[in-house]
Amino acid sequence: MTTTPLSVQVLATPAGPLTVISSPEDDVVRAAGFTPVDVLAARLGAVLRARGIRSEPGNGPVADAVRRYADGDLDALDAVAVEQPGGPFTQRAWQVMRTIAPGSTLTYAELAQAAGNPAAVRAAGSACARNLIAPFVPCHRVLRTGGAMGGYYYGLDVKRALLAHEAGLLSVA
Repeated sequence: MTTTPLSVQVLATPAGPLTVISSPEDDVVRAAGFTPVDVLAARLGAVLRARGIRSEPGNGPVADAVRRYADGDLDALDAVAVEQPGGPFTQRAWQVMRTIAPGSTLTYAELAQAAGNPAAVRAAGSACARNLIAPFVPCHRVLRTGGAMGGYYYGLDVKRALLAHEAGLLSVA
């Protein structure tokens, strides 16, 4: 079991500061979101929290991918390795979210269908709500039927900003 502290970086994005917690030994993102470090760290499982967190300068492959995304390379986050706990359907839903092209969206019903269980619309919504790795797992690209925003853990303003950036309407200030 690795006991090396996790790395944390706070990086600029079109939607505001993005906190990213990763494993320094393999650059796997364990948590990311538009929230302070302590709030994001509290969402980690006990084993990862026990490793502790060390602040890192904004460099390395994860920071580079976030910078490229912010600069308009909307596929840059796809190459970043991610890992988070979840059951089989939730893992499939997260995998599907990573295939939604920037500038595109799915509904919760379409996500459930693509994840292999068309009746699991609520479970698809729960997968979005439990996602610890936004925007690397782009749950912001999942909307309610009819195109309504639905919810977003970091607020609808952040969700709108991410969607606008991916539509070419917003860049980092």
